[in-house]
Amino acid sequence: MWDEEKETIQRDDLEELQLKKLQDTVHQAYERVPYYHKKFNEIGLYPEDIETLEDITKIPFTTKDDLRESYPFGMFAVPKKEIIEIHSSSGTTGKPVVSGYTRKDLDTWATIMARGLTGMGLGDEDILQNTHGYGLFTGGFGVHYGAEKIGITVIPISTGQTKRQIEIMNDFDITGLIFTPSYGLHMAEVAKEEGINPKQLGIKAIGFGAEMWTEEMRKRIEKEYNTEAYNIYGLTEIMGPGIGVECEAQNGLHIAEDYFYPEIVDSKTGKQLPGGTEGELVLTNLEREGMPILRFRTKDITTLHYETCECGRTFTRMERIKGRYDDMIKVKGVSVFPSQIEKALLHVSEVEPHYQIIVTRPDIMDQMEIKVETSPDLFSDDVTKMVNLQKTIGDYVQNEIGLRAKITLVEPHTLPRFEGKAKRVLDKRNFN
Repeated sequence: MWDEEKETIQRDDLEELQLKKLQDTVHQAYERVPYYHKKFNEIGLYPEDIETLEDITKIPFTTKDDLRESYPFGMFAVPKKEIIEIHSSSGTTGKPVVSGYTRKDLDTWATIMARGLTGMGLGDEDILQNTHGYGLFTGGFGVHYGAEKIGITVIPISTGQTKRQIEIMNDFDITGLIFTPSYGLHMAEVAKEEGINPKQLGIKAIGFGAEMWTEEMRKRIEKEYNTEAYNIYGLTEIMGPGIGVECEAQNGLHIAEDYFYPEIVDSKTGKQLPGGTEGELVLTNLEREGMPILRFRTKDITTLHYETCECGRTFTRMERIKGRYDDMIKVKGVSVFPSQIEKALLHVSEVEPHYQIIVTRPDIMDQMEIKVETSPDLFSDDVTKMVNLQKTIGDYVQNEIGLRAKITLVEPHTLPRFEGKAKRVLDKRNFN
């Protein structure tokens, strides 16, 4: 589904379209969503005050806490009978965030994901195995709707049943795969155990997302499956997967700017930052009936680039998410992201990309231990070899984060595997 007119639109024309849609959305939110009506009145802001795109900074931010406080249906802008599908977050850190969709919203969702799958090189001759979860999680359904829109044959297998996944990949001549990076590597691992070489399955494109990753992780995935792997970005609060998807250039995710307005802000001050500057991603719905969200703080750290892509698309390109402000851990006063650890580990060929970060405070000082699985052919009783490997990993980690960590090598297949988002950090410090 190549929408050349929209996806190669000139920036001036795009901004004119965005302004009109923004003004309509702000009116809709103010008139129909009690939260926004109250919030606008508290600061003396009215829809008519949004005269330019720059005026978006007058609108207060929306946070996940705001959405939780409106649980379950307080952010809906239409009667409940017009909401035909509901998804939500897991609610592991409080009340879940609920996301409601009208029929038009679902068509929008399908459209943006269809564009993304097309940009990855998939079409109506392909068979796509979708391992993302299909329950309240938005991942499975978003990919499914987009694939259906362009006629891709979908295998909606969802998560789990890894051996069955491998069997289907092999028997059904799958040409496209969707997974989280950690689960994709686990699948390759299981395939080899079952006597199947992932490189020979004929996969022509992989879409991955839903957790942090590094370029080293992407290269490992591409090597395992002998194909290209493309990043997909989305979040429940705004729509779901498809907000941003990489094209075949693999030089950033194209955000569907005719449906979403992206900003980068300073996480501490909230001040808007110019293109090319790293900061926190903020997103605004420009065309959503059921639940228009204004200036949502994603907590995701990235950079936006506005130069035209080599593929011809003019939509802004978003760099891969470096980390999340709420995933960041402070160790001895230093900010550490799991993705930095992963990047360091993937420089070492003798270890697997399965690791766990454990932070403790046995007395007054923080201590960080990184447990890492070795390759099956390495783990041995050769103490000197193991000590040298620990030192090598420790040096890479220190070079990446500026801290020395304890490196513990463990046998293959001893660390947890995750079918959804990987849980890499165990923070055992007592801050009471």
